[in-house]
Amino acid sequence: MSFFENFPLVDYKFGNEESFTVFRDITAYSDVIDQIKDNIAFYQDYYLQENERPDQVSYKLYGSSGLHWTFFLLNDKLKENGWPISNGKVIEKAQKEYAQTTLTTRTPLYDKFKIGQTITGNISAASAKIDHRHLDLGQIVIANIVDGPFQDGEVITSVNSNGFIESITLQSSSPEYLSAHHYENAAGETVDIDPEVGPGALLTEITYLDRLIRQNESLKSIRVIKPSSLQQISFAFKESISS
Repeated sequence: MSFFENFPLVDYKFGNEESFTVFRDITAYSDVIDQIKDNIAFYQDYYLQENERPDQVSYKLYGSSGLHWTFFLLNDKLKENGWPISNGKVIEKAQKEYAQTTLTTRTPLYDKFKIGQTITGNISAASAKIDHRHLDLGQIVIANIVDGPFQDGEVITSVNSNGFIESITLQSSSPEYLSAHHYENAAGETVDIDPEVGPGALLTEITYLDRLIRQNESLKSIRVIKPSSLQQISFAFKESISS
């Protein structure tokens, strides 16, 4: 069945049109779902397998591929973030969203190496422009590297807006998606670090890729309507949404 065919029809004006168009009121919502969402009598837990599509799960559970819309009604995280993607797609997403290079230093950055400045390595002769910074991690994120890469341990210089030369010592360089997003202690809690000292051996680095993998994995544990309750709930939903 089509999910939106149950929604009421309304007269709606699109853009600058003068006449009304009969359209499904997709803003309508039924409180039937809210009533069953946390009622264990009506739902069961389900863990999505790698590359498992909504229509496949629907057919596996209900014998019909057209009931996948119930998954999105029952799980707010799917509505907000979409269906989980394959592990390979997560890596592609990380590389696309965090496509630059991160340089980490133990030199204080609060008063130097501002966004937009051009930096140069004294050994590598590589140069790049500063795109943004993470002062709490001692990171500068750079774009448009020329004659790179930068070399770990080299001194990097830049001329500020007043014409003065600034310098830092490069601790490490990495693709942005593989650089630290934050650090966690043994309990899995996010903790601050001293960027001039570093995280130490007791903390775990969580990269941007690690974070996206976690977010994607969290989408795989969902609630689904019990097959025995599906007909009853589907009927109640259609009745409520169309009234």
